[in-house]
Amino acid sequence: MKATVVSLLLVVTSVTTLPAPVAAQAVSATSRSAAEPIQYTVAFPAPHTHYVEITAVVPTSRRPTVELMMAVWTPGSYLVREFERNVEGVVATASGRALTVEKSDKNRWRITTTGASTIEVRYRVYGREMSVRTNWIDAGFALLNGAPTFLTLTDGLARPHDVTIVPAQGWSKSFTAMPAAGGTHRYRAADFDTLVDSPILVGNAAAYEFTIDGKRHLLVNEGEAGVFDGAMAARDLEAIVKECRRIWGFLPYDRYVFFNLLTERSGGLEHKDSSVLMASRWATRTRGAYVSWLELASHELLHAWNVKRLRPVELGPFNYEQEVNTRSLWIAEGITDYFADLVVTRAGLSSRDQLLGSIATRVNELQTSPGRLVQSAEQASFDAWIKYYRPDENSNNTTVSYYTKGALLGFLLDAKVRKATAGKRRLEDVMIAAYQKYAGDRGYTPDQFRAVAEQVAGVSLGEFWAGAVTGTADLDYSEALEVFGLRFGPAPERDSPWLGVTTRSEAGRLLVSQVRRGSPAEAAGINVDDEIIAMDEFRVAADRLDARLDQYRAGDRVRVMVARRDQLLGVVVTLGTEPARYGRLVIDPMAPEAAVQQRTRWLQPGS
Repeated sequence: MKATVVSLLLVVTSVTTLPAPVAAQAVSATSRSAAEPIQYTVAFPAPHTHYVEITAVVPTSRRPTVELMMAVWTPGSYLVREFERNVEGVVATASGRALTVEKSDKNRWRITTTGASTIEVRYRVYGREMSVRTNWIDAGFALLNGAPTFLTLTDGLARPHDVTIVPAQGWSKSFTAMPAAGGTHRYRAADFDTLVDSPILVGNAAAYEFTIDGKRHLLVNEGEAGVFDGAMAARDLEAIVKECRRIWGFLPYDRYVFFNLLTERSGGLEHKDSSVLMASRWATRTRGAYVSWLELASHELLHAWNVKRLRPVELGPFNYEQEVNTRSLWIAEGITDYFADLVVTRAGLSSRDQLLGSIATRVNELQTSPGRLVQSAEQASFDAWIKYYRPDENSNNTTVSYYTKGALLGFLLDAKVRKATAGKRRLEDVMIAAYQKYAGDRGYTPDQFRAVAEQVAGVSLGEFWAGAVTGTADLDYSEALEVFGLRFGPAPERDSPWLGVTTRSEAGRLLVSQVRRGSPAEAAGINVDDEIIAMDEFRVAADRLDARLDQYRAGDRVRVMVARRDQLLGVVVTLGTEPARYGRLVIDPMAPEAAVQQRTRWLQPGS
């Protein structure tokens, strides 16, 4: 169906439910139906000040005190972000009488109810962080995420959460994945999980609709400004959704929305029935930028199956008040990344060579990271909370990206399954089998996912898992190249002398940002934040380090003058040669017919 511009409120319901949060432990069906809703009114009286004002009518069951909490992190972004720091002016009343509000923990408020059956809680939230996981409020629009916006009861009952939006003057539209609750700008979340998982966009965004299997999909663009081609993007998203449906065999939601904020930022965050994307409004103007945007949208959409329904066992029921570690993010994020690029190619929106280029880029990113020999894919997943979202100057030496390595593991695992089954089974079959067994309330452990993969492949994957998943051995790409009839082309010649530092220019000074492990710079004792002043008594301009290094050869001894905490030091460096990179990933003209057929099936829709 051709995409058309619409001006509608989005109403989304889901065919499955997420587990109840820890703050609302599992309760009986009777308790679920009896729990009274919390009713929020969300207003923007002065959006240019970057504040949203919340009024919550909270049932108390006539308890003498109740406690409210705010999540400290949001699913899909694994870092405690202390959202409560943006909450101001929490006050409570009952029948017009002021109640005592006490801050009981960093993200909790205890309120004395004086026996009232309901209380009214008011507070403000400051929102001016332009990211997919936080709140942004200004004169043009507001993006609200549930975790950094809403306080909820900690009484252990799963209850509805009703939301009424009061748009700022001049705004006319609100979009969210929550079902409508009767009336304009009124919505209902079945529980707190749904509230957290349903971002809200308020303003005057453009919306494009298409329908697949009778299910509405919306692309909501904020910031098109006559530049971003929304109609084309919606048509191409329709092709991506169709290919995802071919892979999985079904759409797991009733309706879906792509929130696309064209704010000159980047990033994406998945939700059960929606996703938030951030990109440049110029993204549809160049082929490379547009394919990257399509791959981002594909990645977040695929999470509707892999993560939101099929999930690591640790990621639910959610505990919104502390870290939740899992060793399976390489599956949840990395394998999703592998399929995201493949989906865009199969949908006819990127070329075979673009896909191969993306895989080769990941290979080189991984193989030139010293951290690959230090941190495994499972450990990278487990340490996401303390390392991935908190990189420093030494991260490249000690960590690996579970996105990058996970995507490559997906590529290698796909090839292994195809080879073991003579092309009859694929990685898609592994994911579908895992979905059938563990989706919903169950979740999978690392061992259970491996067992499913082995069952589908019909062979043991123990050696592969020990080296590539739980271990730090270099990945072996030879089998995958053989299966798909590929090879690495000639690597680019790299005969320039190598120092082994990353630098930045700051106020005309040439400063060291990173020192690579095993590099000449590390061996000589050059430090992060050293200012490189001269080489062999000749000054080095802040933008001329590479040009100066080109005057030397590998093996030359060079006296580098640096300033370290205002002290001048002379360091003698023996220049080396940068570690070799892999070449482009290309078609092997000598590949046997079986590999050619396997490659063709790999790249075809639904294959």
